[in-house]
Amino acid sequence: MTLASSQTPAPAAAEPTRRDFLYLATAAVGTVGAAATLWPLIDQMNPDAATEAAAGPVDIDISQIQPGQQIVVLWSARPVFIVNRPKEALDALRTPAHLALLSDPNSTAHQQPDYATNWSRSIKPEILALVGVCTHLGCIPKFWPQPSPTEPAANWPGGYFCPCHGSKYDLAGRVFVGVPAPYNLPVPPYHFPNDKTLRVGENPPGSNFDFGSVLQV
Repeated sequence: MTLASSQTPAPAAAEPTRRDFLYLATAAVGTVGAAATLWPLIDQMNPDAATEAAAGPVDIDISQIQPGQQIVVLWSARPVFIVNRPKEALDALRTPAHLALLSDPNSTAHQQPDYATNWSRSIKPEILALVGVCTHLGCIPKFWPQPSPTEPAANWPGGYFCPCHGSKYDLAGRVFVGVPAPYNLPVPPYHFPNDKTLRVGENPPGSNFDFGSVLQV
């Protein structure tokens, strides 16, 4: 099974299941990957009911996420986007022309922990973790990482597009100017217990970031 497009249907709005959020969203930024090869990885990341009910930490094996790929996991009843960003995507996030498109390019609004208040909005620049809930009305934005002159919007630089009302975010989850969403996508508490594992729902040692303190999710 091979993904033929960078567009993947969003999970159904009515009564989404855990499986709805555990999927390969796309294989993008210049490459297309095989979804079937990552299904074993997705299945391993499926947290049990007790973990979900307690909103406990969720461990993700990031060693199998290829550059340009995103996976989505469920944490605390919210979809969390995990992306392996390639160098060219990271370089594009810092250009003056790109920064001019953003409403809060320096992440001054409290939508992330201190350890992710930086240009990449992450602990490791290549690995992005975002709560995938639009800060306008709570829809789930689509992962659309490939630049395009026409879609999903004119002069699209790559990032996230919310088809409900047209809000746009870049590949750091920073909101564009002139869209309904008021804030950047939130960054959840997370850290890396080891080189292959990202743990969502738990801060690094020494940090006490409370996700409930973000301005909007």
